[in-house]
Amino acid sequence: MDGKSANYYSPTLGRLSFPEVVNEIIAMMEASPDDVYSIVVGTDSQTYYGEAEYVTAIVVHRVGKGGRYFWRRVVERKPKTLRDRIWREAWLSYETAQALIQAFKQRGIFDCRLEIHVDIGRGGRTRELVEEVVGAIRGSGFFVRTKPEAYAASVVADKYT
Repeated sequence: MDGKSANYYSPTLGRLSFPEVVNEIIAMMEASPDDVYSIVVGTDSQTYYGEAEYVTAIVVHRVGKGGRYFWRRVVERKPKTLRDRIWREAWLSYETAQALIQAFKQRGIFDCRLEIHVDIGRGGRTRELVEEVVGAIRGSGFFVRTKPEAYAASVVADKYT
């Protein structure tokens, strides 16, 4: 499953397709072209009775002036290990970020700062994964943040898991 194939939801607009999300983001940026925007993607997950529920959030932050977000949920078989689950979260965020960049380029937007937020940190059970996950995302050309700065994953996406 890639970042384009699921329904997204907006607290203000309801259910949207991926192209509709892209249209909303572009409309927001075109309405105030002199503002600075940060686009952030993050995924969080929760496991229930053999299934894992992954929620990916796209956050459009109009720096100093608020923002909007869109999210989608994917339910899959529960991964065997925490490591597999964290890597799946990172991969879903990466796929969504790649899909956004591709969609922006198709619309003539080439100058866009996009970050990926991963729900891991230097403390807790995920501390051994920080270097490899962050390295992989950075190696793909994205800015990356971990807890406690990873609000797209640990706050926005977490709200819907």
